[in-house]
Amino acid sequence: MSDSRKTPGKEASDRLVHDPQGGIARLVEIMARLRDPETGCPWDIEQTFDTIAPYTIEEAHEVADAIERRDWQDLKGELGDLLFQSVYHARLAEEAGLFDFDAVVRLICDKMIARHPHVFGDESRDKTAEQQTRDWERIKAAERASKANAGVLDGVALGLPALTRAVKLQSRAARVGFDWPATDQVLDKIAEETRELVEARQNKSQQDVFEEFGDLLFVMANLARHLKIDPEAALRAANSKFTRRFKAIEAELARRGKTPSDSTLEEMDAIWNQVKQTEKQHHSDEVASTP
Repeated sequence: MSDSRKTPGKEASDRLVHDPQGGIARLVEIMARLRDPETGCPWDIEQTFDTIAPYTIEEAHEVADAIERRDWQDLKGELGDLLFQSVYHARLAEEAGLFDFDAVVRLICDKMIARHPHVFGDESRDKTAEQQTRDWERIKAAERASKANAGVLDGVALGLPALTRAVKLQSRAARVGFDWPATDQVLDKIAEETRELVEARQNKSQQDVFEEFGDLLFVMANLARHLKIDPEAALRAANSKFTRRFKAIEAELARRGKTPSDSTLEEMDAIWNQVKQTEKQHHSDEVASTP
């Protein structure tokens, strides 16, 4: 493990921790102080790779959420939280004698240089985005082969959101020709999986229903890939739309002196349809007014 970062004395550490211009070195030192077994934070001292990993995933999702909401001030804070997660894991690794934060930075720098020979090397930049994507995947495949990850699907992280991982698995398989050539065939497969789910629900066990539902979601992810849609982003947008429309139902019911609990499904559904129609009309008006 590299020992390029010397541990400062208490006085120097205090100066760095409280220096607003201390940059990444300040953050690394704060992390070291939090993990100090004698003077650090009891909660931080107890953490491990496994206990911190869920927070890392959560912070990545919060970054995506801030972007979706176009809240750039919030994004600044969320990116800091995500950066802190990288520093946290690097500190755990340093304590275990595995690697340190400097090694993490060197590795990502080297990786980006190696994967962009058209920027940092002698290759031409005169390529389409599709060609650059193919080149990127070719380089990544070579990297996997050098790590003895020779299988087509090796290296697709288990911790990814399930829909994202499904798309990545399907994309890998598609590179070696295991893919439907036309979107219509994917739609046919969705119809087939839907029929199998209905059959399982009628005649089979809950485990069969579980498996058929998973198959249907997997094919839906494949449809998203064929349509060049990020299924996670599409589902987040659908969640936001549902939230917005249901809040409108609550607001309208409140105007009538009621709540969802003391309203009928028919009443709420009628309001939902009104909200939906209003949104569609608003969207049509925006499109019509666009020069």
